[in-house]
Amino acid sequence: MYRYQILIEYDGTPYIGWQIQRKGRSIQKTIQLILSKLLNEKIILHGSGRTDAGVHALEQSAHFDIKYKIQNIDKIIKSLNFFLNSKMISIIKIKKKRNNFHARYSAKERIYFYLIKNSFSPSVLRKDREWHIRKKLDLDLIKKGAKKLIGTHDFSTFRASNCSSKSPVRTINKIVISKSKNRIKLKFKSKSFLKNQVRSMVGCLKYLGEKKWNLKKFEKIIFQKDRKKVAPPAPACGLYLEKIIY
Repeated sequence: MYRYQILIEYDGTPYIGWQIQRKGRSIQKTIQLILSKLLNEKIILHGSGRTDAGVHALEQSAHFDIKYKIQNIDKIIKSLNFFLNSKMISIIKIKKKRNNFHARYSAKERIYFYLIKNSFSPSVLRKDREWHIRKKLDLDLIKKGAKKLIGTHDFSTFRASNCSSKSPVRTINKIVISKSKNRIKLKFKSKSFLKNQVRSMVGCLKYLGEKKWNLKKFEKIIFQKDRKKVAPPAPACGLYLEKIIY
């Protein structure tokens, strides 16, 4: 058996998420079906993680096994993109890997970022690719709140009720917040995240930036482990999986 890593860019708007589910169109299934036809073999993709419905990816990572070595990788990528580009999916690269490589379990760090347009008028061109917030956000307060999230903590506050992770403890390695004109970018780095964790953290930072909460209340609520008191999660449209580091 030969193992290959595949790097994928996609717009998550029309999909139920990465993972195959009983109903709805998933990114995983869409790629698997076409890859299986092109390689004349049933292919199972193993992703680095699950992105939810409406979440985008600049470089999702997955792997698959195949009986025979791929002779012309560029030809396969070209053929895949012929069928996938109209479905808002693009294959960036396919690389042969050792058999002990695993797209999910070999990952050392996952990088996500969230985009906010902070202005009176929304962008029609980026309607499904950022969160439009009219009320002016205090960027300094958001940065101060983000510092409270860095490190190893019990992140139960930000955990989805249907999260399957065994432990709510995660380590946020770094949060970088930047602003260009009226767009705010929040970048999060960690080995792994809980389900809905990033969107929930952004929702709380938004409350802080709007001054609905002060810094003391923000810190109290995020570590109370009570989801009933937490801010609503940010919408999926502004979230991007940027890269997986191995």
